[in-house]
Amino acid sequence: MIDETLREADSKMAKAVEHSREEFAAIRTGRAHPAMFAQITAEYYGQQTPIQQLAGFTVPEPRTVVINPYDIGAKAAIERAIRDSDLGVNPTDDGKVLRVSLPELTEDRRKEYVKLARTKAEDGRIAVRNLRRNAKQALDKAEKDSSISKDDNTGAEKRLDGLTKKYVDSIDELLKHKEAELLEV
Repeated sequence: MIDETLREADSKMAKAVEHSREEFAAIRTGRAHPAMFAQITAEYYGQQTPIQQLAGFTVPEPRTVVINPYDIGAKAAIERAIRDSDLGVNPTDDGKVLRVSLPELTEDRRKEYVKLARTKAEDGRIAVRNLRRNAKQALDKAEKDSSISKDDNTGAEKRLDGLTKKYVDSIDELLKHKEAELLEV
């Protein structure tokens, strides 16, 4: 019972950290990388489809991304989706491919992105703490139902706190790296 509850909490907390990692990857830095487009969707045959499923991405230069649509008919929808996104970039049509040139980030924009990264990190920490609370409630219920003893519950709670700290620390580490990457000129 205890091991199962802790295993489930561990698994869900790991997913919360992975989600935070994906959120951080979507925040634009000074360098080009395909993960910037992970959250963008374009309308393709009436369905909102992630553009990473509609095109291939290459980074020939540090501040340029070349987007090669798999279906040339989707090129206009991809271009519109990128233009309407919060990346602040304007793709140019080179016939068969789209080119996205990333302008240099201003100091204000960098600070804005750092603030966004901190918000996403806090969301990740909140998710981990909510998972801790749910697991703690399950353990308390098991103790109340006499499935486990008070001592077992106390020991399990200490292990749960260790898991929580481990995952909150990993989110903090991700945030530290993202802030350094954003503030690097």
